[in-house]
Amino acid sequence: MPDDAARLTHRRVLAIAAPIVLSNATVPILGVVDTGVVGQLGQAAPIGAVGIGAVTITAIYWIFGFLRMGTTGLTSQAVGRGEAPEVSALLMRVLLIGGGAGVAMIALQLPLFWLAFRIAPASAEVEGLARGYLAVRIWSAPAAIALYGITGWLIAQERTRGVLVIQLWMNGLNIGLDLWFVLGLGWGVGGVAFATFLSEWTGLALGLWLCRPAFATPGWRDLSRILDRARLAHMASVNSDILIRSVLLQAIFVSFLFLGAKFGDVKLAANQILLQFLQVTAYALDGFAFAAEALIGQAFGARAVARLRRGALLTSFWGVLVCVLLALSFYLWGGRIIDMMTTAPEVRATARDYLFYMILAPLLGVGAWMLDGIFIGATRSRDMRDMMLISALGYLAAALVLVPFLGNHGLWAALLLSFVLRGLTLGMRYPALERAARGG
Repeated sequence: MPDDAARLTHRRVLAIAAPIVLSNATVPILGVVDTGVVGQLGQAAPIGAVGIGAVTITAIYWIFGFLRMGTTGLTSQAVGRGEAPEVSALLMRVLLIGGGAGVAMIALQLPLFWLAFRIAPASAEVEGLARGYLAVRIWSAPAAIALYGITGWLIAQERTRGVLVIQLWMNGLNIGLDLWFVLGLGWGVGGVAFATFLSEWTGLALGLWLCRPAFATPGWRDLSRILDRARLAHMASVNSDILIRSVLLQAIFVSFLFLGAKFGDVKLAANQILLQFLQVTAYALDGFAFAAEALIGQAFGARAVARLRRGALLTSFWGVLVCVLLALSFYLWGGRIIDMMTTAPEVRATARDYLFYMILAPLLGVGAWMLDGIFIGATRSRDMRDMMLISALGYLAAALVLVPFLGNHGLWAALLLSFVLRGLTLGMRYPALERAARGG
């Protein structure tokens, strides 16, 4: 690595984070448009259907989120060690895994969707619309899952401008097609699904083009390295822990939406709108969490503990600042945002009743989000798995106690508690991370 790579500054953190923040800004906008275009129909059922459909397919895909996170950690550490052939081999491994996983999801779609709707107690109208949405979305599974690996590979090398290009293309195309298919052609919920299907496949093609330098070297076709047993075993160990962590995290959010459906279509729609506020928070913080992944991973690979600590502090500083600004923004303009997302009066009123939780969420969740990035970069996946298990159990216990007495308020309180638990428990494991970086 060049000498100046060892010097971490606010400028370098922002250079990594800014393209991610900009690219992620289009993702919640996409969620707003997805919800907003069906919201213009003036009915609660289409909003709930898009919410359940999107959460279900995202939960299925994000089970394979280990490809993004594990690839960033492993690749950034290979960069820190100066192992260029391994960097190329990692890209091939994740493309093979992503494509195979996507084909498996298509083959298993019937039992997967049957299970999803056995769990979901939504109304018949909402379920019917959601089934149509999922039947389209599942066919872009290979592209969507493989893109996780490509994104992680680019982030690890601080090539976040490439990630920005992919996201701008995908989300811009998706938004344009949303407006055309739903408002122009009147395709309803199906139009939202077709728009996403097309954007994901074209996004994969663009991502492969951006990764073309890896294919210009012999390393990408070195099967002995790509299929090396020791490297595959290490990758499997890291990814299996992250997979369990991802399943637990998605179980929290999916159960949140499904439990909320018990309170009726109006509260289900209100919860779906408010979840967009959480998406805004998560995507705004992702830029700095991803910067932490790249910088911590490179420092961990180089056994540079002082650089690792400085990277953690600098990225967390920006994460906290962003969360304070988001909480203030939600306090000032949250009601207006809700009104833009739906024209249904009863949904607007209900969402405003729970806006307070959205103001608290960035402040209570910043520790969890930033420490996730730090631990991903160091590939401390076992700690992430174990602390997520504690958080999930805390969420479950809180939901069992609070929901019967407080209803939807208790459900939101349980969700925020899971954020706090994850941040506290990961923070307690940070000293062990530094010891591992020293080789201890």
